[in-house]
Amino acid sequence: MDAVEEKHPDSWSLVRLGDFVESEKGKKPRNQHHTQDRRYHYPYVDIEAFEENIIKSYADGENCRFCSADDFLMVWDGSRSGLVGKGVDGALGSTLVRINFPGILNDYAFYFLQSKYLQINSRAKGSGTPHVDPDLLWNYSFPIPPYDEQNRIVAKIEELFSELDKGIESLKTAREQLKVYRQALLKHAFEGKLTEQWRKENADKLETAEQLLERIKEEREARYQRQLDDWEAAVEKWEVDGKEGRKPTKPKKQKEKDVLSIEQLAMLPELPVSFVYSYLDDLGDLGRGKSKHRPRNDPQLFGGKYPFIQTGEVKAASRLVTEYEQTLSDFGLAQSKLWPKGTLCITIAANIAETSFLGIDACFPDSVVGFTAYDCLIYPKYVELFIMSVRARIEAYAPATAQKNINLTTLENLVVPVTTLEE
Repeated sequence: MDAVEEKHPDSWSLVRLGDFVESEKGKKPRNQHHTQDRRYHYPYVDIEAFEENIIKSYADGENCRFCSADDFLMVWDGSRSGLVGKGVDGALGSTLVRINFPGILNDYAFYFLQSKYLQINSRAKGSGTPHVDPDLLWNYSFPIPPYDEQNRIVAKIEELFSELDKGIESLKTAREQLKVYRQALLKHAFEGKLTEQWRKENADKLETAEQLLERIKEEREARYQRQLDDWEAAVEKWEVDGKEGRKPTKPKKQKEKDVLSIEQLAMLPELPVSFVYSYLDDLGDLGRGKSKHRPRNDPQLFGGKYPFIQTGEVKAASRLVTEYEQTLSDFGLAQSKLWPKGTLCITIAANIAETSFLGIDACFPDSVVGFTAYDCLIYPKYVELFIMSVRARIEAYAPATAQKNINLTTLENLVVPVTTLEE
């Protein structure tokens, strides 16, 4: 019986549910076929059949138990035990039970059992496949109002459910409209429309596109020179240490990309005078993580103190990655790279162009690209928001395969509208 029995009107009766029910468990048919014909003409009713009206096979009637649209059905076995749905004409599946209440409005009993689903499901029996506990189910106190009142209760429930469904549809529509508005807002931002008034007020201070391009070129060359100096110092130390270990690798000079042609610029949104188009590769350091360890999944690689971030953790992080499950050992780190806190992570496999910043120093696999901005040129969050604004465009570069992915070159050649740090 229920732990707490609620008070009901005097005209209602309170009975044991099992005393008023007709029920029968389904049975797997002896013969089934995936298409319907003259012999196999009974739809096999499983969970998908009563929930989504999807019929996957048909029975010939031998060794079958049948249900009808006048019954309602309950999932008896499995993780969703206790779930009820409206009946379907056909051969009843072996994990289902058909239920009928003679003399009581079936829809009234149906909604009563719907209200008990969470309790029935959470108290299922069985150490292997869970199933409905009949002692719980059939011993429920079942309140029965007069028949006319049952009809009024069902009508009111369905009226309110209909309003809830309309509310859900309205929320879905609003969510889609917000997505469109969000993309429009981002589009306007990177076309300079959000800072139009600011430019008017600061017209005498604006840097021209040519000046900005020159600064980008100077920073790229200065960064390479710093890398070269660091390499020369590392080589000198290596020689002093008796050339122990591998010789430090000389940094490669970044290949200068072609200036965007008039034809290419014509395909892009027109920019204000203080904006210029530049390649992402010219605005900071881009690089893939490393996970091509050999032998793969060698236990020596893992279980250390260095966080190893996965693509799913980048997506789930809500813009800042601080949680992780896997770590690298010192041995694993030697075959990887520790990226600094503040690195922008960009996924290039499965969920393409998902972004989050590292909230910790961490490593990540080659399905993630790291971007560290040149601080004097661009604000990292500006880059992140721009990638969000063109994510669909980036994703379009992925081949139509089961495992979608793009390569590092796609991001290196991503054209970004750049303006001054202040703007």
